[in-house]
Amino acid sequence: MRRALIIFGGVVLAVPGAARAESGGFFKNLFSGGEGGAPAIAAPRAQDPDDVYCPPVFVPDGGAAIQAFAGGAGDKTRLRHQIVFSRLSRECKARPDGSVAVRVGVELRALLGPAGAAGRFEAPVTVAVKYNEQTVMARTHRVAVSVPAGAAQGEATLIENDLSVPADKATGYDIEVTLAGAAARAKPAARRRKPAPAATAEQGEATADQ
Repeated sequence: MRRALIIFGGVVLAVPGAARAESGGFFKNLFSGGEGGAPAIAAPRAQDPDDVYCPPVFVPDGGAAIQAFAGGAGDKTRLRHQIVFSRLSRECKARPDGSVAVRVGVELRALLGPAGAAGRFEAPVTVAVKYNEQTVMARTHRVAVSVPAGAAQGEATLIENDLSVPADKATGYDIEVTLAGAAARAKPAARRRKPAPAATAEQGEATADQ
């Protein structure tokens, strides 16, 4: 099931608004620098939704938040901080060869817990394009989010400009954003059989000689 989860088991602090998937408006706000300010980066030309397939960004289960505890995980009174998605956006541009250039914007929010303190926190964010559940292209970035002294939260922004979808997959692909690289989990080590005790082997040989 494709959905963004912000609250896990009741231990996550209240998030003011779930992550919202947006189109070009988010990028324009990021690059314009606010009213009256000179744009740091030229805003991309708006695309007609009918010109190119451009699915909304989705966050898989288990990939929407990172939590740090002072001690055992799960005790909300010992939560130091959590990092969640605040806003998500995407833009897609058709190329002459039929491929699609995908641009993804991610806004992260760090919130302090009861056991937390102001500081700088890092979160791995993976942005991927998938087709039939198979990864076409993916990039992972470590994003730093700072919570200043006297504040309870802080924000940071990531822009991924260089995702490409081949022409043969330009319709029906998915755009996925994940915190903590949830798609890559460590595999348990294989169990090894213990060798039989030497005494048992010797006893077997003795029995065979009789």
